[in-house]
Amino acid sequence: MPGGGGPRGSRSTAIKDSRSYSVFRVVNGVLIVVICAVTLYPFVNIIAQSFSSEGYINSGQVNIIPRGFNVTTFEVVMSDAMFWRNYANTVIYTVVATAIAMVLTTSFAYALSKRHLKGRGFFIGVAVFTMFFNGGLIPNYVLINALGMTNTIWAIVLPNAISIFNLLVMKAFFENFSTELEEAAQIDGLTTYGILWRVVIPLSKAVIATMILFYAVSFWNAWFQAFLYLDRRELYPVTVYLRNLLAGATGTEQLGGESAEATQIASNVRAVTMLLTTLPIICLYPF
Repeated sequence: MPGGGGPRGSRSTAIKDSRSYSVFRVVNGVLIVVICAVTLYPFVNIIAQSFSSEGYINSGQVNIIPRGFNVTTFEVVMSDAMFWRNYANTVIYTVVATAIAMVLTTSFAYALSKRHLKGRGFFIGVAVFTMFFNGGLIPNYVLINALGMTNTIWAIVLPNAISIFNLLVMKAFFENFSTELEEAAQIDGLTTYGILWRVVIPLSKAVIATMILFYAVSFWNAWFQAFLYLDRRELYPVTVYLRNLLAGATGTEQLGGESAEATQIASNVRAVTMLLTTLPIICLYPF
């Protein structure tokens, strides 16, 4: 009634968490903080070592704060024109390879997701078979060489154009896609390619973004393919450049012999290598 006490429904009753749930929340929070700290520590340690001096690194005094601030390694590596040439190669290889991989993987996965596809089980079996068996290193090298792809970008971007794991993930996603939308689009006159391009892909941005990230990380970090099929330094990706610098295979030649700078680089080149190689990919992850 008007003027009377407030309606019964307006009363709010605070629901207190049970003791066991409160304990769970505290334990869960502590575990998350510990896991985050353990995960972040190697990255912070690498950054600290990359800016630390030789003596402190060798004596194990560098943890999360740089000791004896040093940028000699960065200056020497980044002043080399070949470093930037190889870095540009890595960007080109990654972009081209990821684009090709996404086109092939998306097309293949969409086709395999159709249960009415004739021979679907055979094609899935062939794809899965390649996850466990391959031709081997020597036959692959002979094939790439016979195709004339050595010392070309195609030796890097084509052999691993389709990741079977990524293919199966996309196939599973497309299998759960609404068939009603595709049927409606077909009634409206869209072809199979039109349905894929105008209906399926716009609604699959999450899985596509994930696959792009997976492929980009894989191609960016790859070095063995380039190490195997490329023998010209101007064609190397930055991972091979830094691998050779770390291993000392080309370090003395690139750094001008046994100088004081070369001695300084010997101590923190591993940290600088990891930092320069992984930084672009780490910056890509938030997107």
